[in-house]
Amino acid sequence: MHIVATIDVPDLTSGIEFYGKALGFTERVRPFPIFAVMTNGDARIGLMAKHAGTKPAPGSDDTRSYARHWTPVHLDFHVDDFDATISLVELHGGTIEQHAGGGNLPRVAFCCDPFGHGFCIIGPSTDSSASTPDS
Repeated sequence: MHIVATIDVPDLTSGIEFYGKALGFTERVRPFPIFAVMTNGDARIGLMAKHAGTKPAPGSDDTRSYARHWTPVHLDFHVDDFDATISLVELHGGTIEQHAGGGNLPRVAFCCDPFGHGFCIIGPSTDSSASTPDS
């Protein structure tokens, strides 16, 4: 089984650019004109173009918004070079909202992509016996 977490973006090209340049993902397949699967090593994400203001499901009163928003599900990207990754996130339009960890714990950056979605960057632990914190 493979899991692909799909992220709605207002524009597929912008989504591919951010996740490619900031987090090193490469487009692998585009089975539909509005959907791309991207990979980085064994990690996979899907990007789906959905315009702001559209409904996420028939009968829903909600509409998509790409302003900063909260969701109970987010992605954690575990990286080898924490400082370089957060620099790339910012360079390509993401926001670093908060830092945590350090010392014996892995460094964590709470981030937001240019489309309002929260995610975390988690660096390697400086202590091999430390566990990764829940984020």
